[in-house]
Amino acid sequence: MAESEQELAAAQRRHWQETYSVHPGMYGGEPSAPARHAAEVFRTAGAERVLELGAGHGRDTLHFARAGFLVHATDFSPTALDQLRGATQDQDLGDRVTTAVHDVRDPLPLPDDSVDAVFAHMLLCMALSTQQLRDVVAEVRRVLRPGGVFVYTVRHTGDAHYGAGIAHGDDIYEHGGFAVHFFDRDLVEDLAVGWQLTEVHGFEEGDLPRQLWRVTQTLPR
Repeated sequence: MAESEQELAAAQRRHWQETYSVHPGMYGGEPSAPARHAAEVFRTAGAERVLELGAGHGRDTLHFARAGFLVHATDFSPTALDQLRGATQDQDLGDRVTTAVHDVRDPLPLPDDSVDAVFAHMLLCMALSTQQLRDVVAEVRRVLRPGGVFVYTVRHTGDAHYGAGIAHGDDIYEHGGFAVHFFDRDLVEDLAVGWQLTEVHGFEEGDLPRQLWRVTQTLPR
């Protein structure tokens, strides 16, 4: 990782840790719309074991657990995962959820072919270079069983914040302290090489509103 990438990654880790500390449960308790959709996709695919990347304080993790999945939730914020573990105990879901502090720039601490589905809501559009994104998707491919499903969401280049704020290169822009890698369609296609790309669905979220894609791709058997 280049020096500038290391500095940006460290700054974003600090920013998210501080944000979760100041605003516990910042996204509320209701699951995101993409998580509700993903739960149905995973159920149709016969999934039992779900890996969630960038789980935060766990509103989507809890939804997957309540839907009957065994969920392994990762995030690089220990504070967020502390909040998630507290919520799993409050909702008597501790036997369905495990957690791990993990930065997706590092290899996933899971064996090959060990999960049935992977979910990442706005994790891939963090401050990750294009090469780092390829490495993340390669790790997702490694831990997914053949026929496994990967559902992720990202902000795209049609978003109002694209091109605004501090430019870090590689279509990464920082606005309000949050650095975002905005996706174009070519990047989606690049990350789907070797997969079956089944859906790229556009939707809006939040007050701006943010412009996102929900991407679903399946690992060949």
